[in-house]
Amino acid sequence: MKKLILSLALVVAASTAFAQKKVVNSADRNFKKGDLEAAMNDIQAALENPETMNDPNTTLVKAKILTKMFELDEDMAASTVKTGRSALEAFDKTMSMVGNDKNSKIGKEVYKEEVPGLPDNLRPFSKMTLRNSAFNKALQAYEEDDYSMSYEFFNLVSEIDPADTTAHFNAGYLAYQELGKTEDAKKHFKALIEVPEYNKLNTYYFLIQIASAEDQDPEQAYKYVIAARKDFPEDKTLSEFEVQLLLQMNKMEEAMASVKEALKDDPNNSGLLLRYGYLLEQSGDLDGALEQYKKSVEVNPDFFEGNFYTGAILLEQARKILAEINELSDDEWEKRAPEMGMKADSYYKDAIPYFTKASELRDGQASGEVLELLFQIHTRLKNTAEAEKYNQRLISIFGPNWMER
Repeated sequence: MKKLILSLALVVAASTAFAQKKVVNSADRNFKKGDLEAAMNDIQAALENPETMNDPNTTLVKAKILTKMFELDEDMAASTVKTGRSALEAFDKTMSMVGNDKNSKIGKEVYKEEVPGLPDNLRPFSKMTLRNSAFNKALQAYEEDDYSMSYEFFNLVSEIDPADTTAHFNAGYLAYQELGKTEDAKKHFKALIEVPEYNKLNTYYFLIQIASAEDQDPEQAYKYVIAARKDFPEDKTLSEFEVQLLLQMNKMEEAMASVKEALKDDPNNSGLLLRYGYLLEQSGDLDGALEQYKKSVEVNPDFFEGNFYTGAILLEQARKILAEINELSDDEWEKRAPEMGMKADSYYKDAIPYFTKASELRDGQASGEVLELLFQIHTRLKNTAEAEKYNQRLISIFGPNWMER
């Protein structure tokens, strides 16, 4: 009698398990027919039953259903991203149930590649399908100027396939350039610099810029520059960054050595010449600084900073002479002041073409400081007509009381 009862119990258990597997098969059939709502209801029932809830095939069917739902969802919305992320979670749970073995039967199903042109009933709706669909949605959102959702979809692609460098770069670019989300941008850019074979020069540029500007962390920016120069020793922009950051950190000796070395390879780089001039000016060598500032303009006549700095140092030299005149005794003043005054005026005259060019390279209020300097210089030199010309330009920009600003 006991054997009969035991046999009946086994038959009931086997029947129950078979019934539950039929639910999984029903979910799969409804999925292939395109009745995704019925398929999801079936698979949820299977996931709640102890007989099938721990079967990797059950979670795999759920992942496929969610992937198809994600692909068919035309809304560029957070809810669509949520569906895609749920599909990813189901795929990842499936893989954990088979020990993350990509060569297992289930693993091969999860990572099966899409073959273009297949009808839906033959498509795998695998993790690779999910990646491709997310990428396509990211591109569509970008073309519609929906940068926020484009970022979310590219970010999802990077979660589905962390090795997808294009997704990481696009997500980082959108986060930084279009959305101002620097932490998100750094996450993606940092992922890229860990990829050995990836050409990461532009990635380093972005990380340097973020660290230096947004994070106000020149030390970190400098670390990125040093790392980048190991990979790209010939890049001239990195040389400029290095000098600029050393200046920000007040490491003048290191900056001087760096700029001299960089100029050996790039002697006509106006930015490096400007920084070399600045370093010389800081060291007290005004003549040397003036020489480098002038060189920066010679190689690039439309270089605003070069023109402005050249004019500014000429003014500084003129003002130094005027300060010396004020310190002269009465006897010395009689002997030396006229000649010294003429020397100061010559510096003022030399500054005019540089400031004039600088004013032409800026519009409106941006040129205000330069125009004021030109007004003051022409006033000092008693060039009345020229001084009035700049007075009128300043009035047109700032109003009749511009001197009271």
